[in-house]
Amino acid sequence: MAGGNYSLVPKKVKKVRTKHRRIVTEIPPRESIAILKKLRRREPVSMTGQPPVMWDRAEGLHVFDRWGNKWLDWSSGVLVASAGHSRKEIAAAIIGQVKHGLLHNYCFPSEIRQRLAEKIVKLAPKGLDKVFLLTTGAETTECAIKLSLTRGLAVGGRKKNIFVTFEGAFHGRTMGAQLAGGIPGLKEWITMDTRSFVQVPYPGDYRCEDRSFAAFEKALKRRGVNPKNVAGVMSETYQGGGASFMPVPFARALRKWCSRYDALLTFDEVQAGFGRTGKMFGFQHYGVVPDLTCLGKGISSSLPISALLGRADLMDQYPPGSMTSTHTGSPVCCAAALANLEVIVKEKLHLNAARMGKVLRAGLQKVQRKYRKVCGAVYGKGLVAGVYMIKPGTKDPDGGLALRTVERCMQKGLLMFSPVGFGGALLKIAPPLTSTEDAILEGVAVLDEAIGEVLAE
Repeated sequence: MAGGNYSLVPKKVKKVRTKHRRIVTEIPPRESIAILKKLRRREPVSMTGQPPVMWDRAEGLHVFDRWGNKWLDWSSGVLVASAGHSRKEIAAAIIGQVKHGLLHNYCFPSEIRQRLAEKIVKLAPKGLDKVFLLTTGAETTECAIKLSLTRGLAVGGRKKNIFVTFEGAFHGRTMGAQLAGGIPGLKEWITMDTRSFVQVPYPGDYRCEDRSFAAFEKALKRRGVNPKNVAGVMSETYQGGGASFMPVPFARALRKWCSRYDALLTFDEVQAGFGRTGKMFGFQHYGVVPDLTCLGKGISSSLPISALLGRADLMDQYPPGSMTSTHTGSPVCCAAALANLEVIVKEKLHLNAARMGKVLRAGLQKVQRKYRKVCGAVYGKGLVAGVYMIKPGTKDPDGGLALRTVERCMQKGLLMFSPVGFGGALLKIAPPLTSTEDAILEGVAVLDEAIGEVLAE
């Protein structure tokens, strides 16, 4: 994910008072500057990449600071707050578990962990029978790599050691996750032999001219890969840096290819799972079932918890005590996740995401037509979308324009995280799944204004 270089000089901006936004101070507020500077002295520079909105509290669709400002949130705190911020049912579950008196239990069994594992399996397609609860999305992708290569070794020996992913993919920031990632700049620090990790072009990007499955096979051949030596293939359900999905025929051909060559198929659903795309699991848009799937972010709408979900025979490859995690299934996090999933199911938030997604895409496509010279593409399904900003008359990314647009939106009371993807030029949009039509339309109108103002400068 890209980061931005935002000014900490307070700027006088037009006051805003609407149902979903309130801006009453300079932006950033003068009172926040000392706090921001102290934070920068104690944290690594890498933590300074987001718009300088000093979060004080967040409720529903909105984020508030201490100085009277209110933002309509198009970030969900990086796709986490699916059920909305500070959802009362989730807060009550967290408080209830704390009062119950169990905050941590390592791998010793607990009922709350059993209930969450059961809930996830019941929501998933048949055949995905076991769940390994972890803490972050990167842990789940690392574990998927481990299980894929372990099985490859078991069924094909040391030659079956190739793990295939896609160019532009982001699977996390730990070593294995970045080896599998498709962004070269993020793994320049890795100097060891990495030939087992192979990336091929992603067919969901509009810059990709050949989206056929034959192109996938040709790319492997060019890289000297024998399909029989592939232990696994992993793809984000949609690429997080673009909000772009692969063509359905490609996904179905990939499923058949993996089965043919006895390679495991993993979908990284960390951003897509539990309703974000308008279906409970994003891979359901493809009409296929993976062997493993990585879950996180929106699983709890709050606390850090993730899960690897997969076939029982794959999940059971390691003996007792040899594939664990210190905070696996933290009781408090499990309580939050269980309450969140119950809210999503009860209120059918995945269906609301599908309905509101149509409103969002229609609005964004209208913005794209208005600014067609600089808006190269609109991606997405459900309540995840991306607007790719380009230099006029080209397909080249315009990261500067994207960054200035995000900053202008912040000044107007619409909050997005920093631009992501190729060239840092994608405006990523991910409102809570509880979003209403009026909130979506207001956000689109603000984005329209912001782009126009930035272009007029």
